[in-house]
Amino acid sequence: MVKTKEQEVEEVLEKIRPALSLDMGDIRLVKVEDSTVYLELLGACSTCPVPDITMKDVIIVAIKNFLPWVKQVQIGQHKFEITV
Repeated sequence: MVKTKEQEVEEVLEKIRPALSLDMGDIRLVKVEDSTVYLELLGACSTCPVPDITMKDVIIVAIKNFLPWVKQVQIGQHKFEITV
């Protein structure tokens, strides 16, 4: 069975969620448009004083490693370009 891009992103998010839940946070897939993934931080992650560290060191790295078709990730108001 061929997976949709949304299913692929959800699989990666499932790998990330345990780390976020340690700090009472979570992440939600908002949508996928072409090669851009839109995400929303939830729970404690939504008010984290250092969200850039979480986004760059955890979320962006995981997406880059598992989903080579993703070129951009937008998490809330933050936009990240994924480069090789």
